[in-house]
Amino acid sequence: MYCDEVCQKTNTACLKTECRNYIEYPDDLNCVLICTRKHGALTLEEASKRMGVSYVRIKQIEDKAIAKIKQAAKNEDWAF
Repeated sequence: MYCDEVCQKTNTACLKTECRNYIEYPDDLNCVLICTRKHGALTLEEASKRMGVSYVRIKQIEDKAIAKIKQAAKNEDWAF
């Protein structure tokens, strides 16, 4: 059983800060996986509130991630 399943089953917030899915947001049991199951895709504003950073910073992260994906796709000859 994965830690998100344990947290959800026991309805207790995760304390495993080293987990790659950890986010300090007790309303979603400190877990990104539980958050997306409960709420679906988040807006950039919702993500910024959960992560405690500005909307602009989330937008910068998103833009950088998209650029990396496009570069990887270009290198692998993927079509968009």
